[in-house]
Amino acid sequence: MAQLTTISDNINLGSVWYNPILNTLQYTYFGGVWSAGGALITARYQLAGTGTQNAGLAFGGVFGGGSDCTEEYNGCSWSSGGSLITGRDALAGAGTQDCALAFGGNYSGFNEVTCTEEYNGCTWSAGGGLINCTAFLAGAGIQNAALAIGGCYSYTPLLCTEEYNGCTWCTGGVLSSVGLNLAGAGTQNAALAFGGSLGSPSYTVLSCTEEYDGCTWSAGGALSTARYGLAGAGTQNAGLGFGGALGSPSYSILSCTEEYNIGIQTCTL
Repeated sequence: MAQLTTISDNINLGSVWYNPILNTLQYTYFGGVWSAGGALITARYQLAGTGTQNAGLAFGGVFGGGSDCTEEYNGCSWSSGGSLITGRDALAGAGTQDCALAFGGNYSGFNEVTCTEEYNGCTWSAGGGLINCTAFLAGAGIQNAALAIGGCYSYTPLLCTEEYNGCTWCTGGVLSSVGLNLAGAGTQNAALAFGGSLGSPSYTVLSCTEEYDGCTWSAGGALSTARYGLAGAGTQNAGLGFGGALGSPSYSILSCTEEYNIGIQTCTL
């Protein structure tokens, strides 16, 4: 085992090394960490989101009824954007702040839909419909290369993934675990899924994060606040999670935002 003369010399990811300054064995690894960001204008849950950490988009959701409102994030604070054609909750999103996608969700109660809408930075227009009527799903990717992850139909959890090519949806890979009311971020080949609940009968609220490499899902860093019905935006290593609700007994609707960062961390063995 090499003895390093300084803490920064020749450190590789996954390596174990001796630090002569601290007289300890240490190792380096990639780890995810969440921190606080700006609060939404309207506290809500079961909303959708997309964009980047400094140019995010939040739309739809519940705050006493299905919502068509859109909010735009600049890295610090939120402002109002264009309204959805179909106000709904439990939907998903993908794309950028000025080239976004909204799909699935519940309209007027528990009526799952397949409809997709495309955002140009000002207004929403109709896009191609999902294969499955799906609500409580997550989304990732861009407007012409999107990912629809999990969700449910008629209270039955779905493990399926659908891929969008800018016009139509087709069947993709299978999700590794059941999760409803979860959020997503990233691309078709480097996605992030986090939070949510296990569904009936337990409705356990989750803080776990999964990372997708285009083929398989693996565990990532946990959310600071376990919640469901939240939304996500950004990339796999610079994600954004916002809104949502707590589980039993309070079921409080949240406006808090968390940021995800995969970076090198050093720990003492």
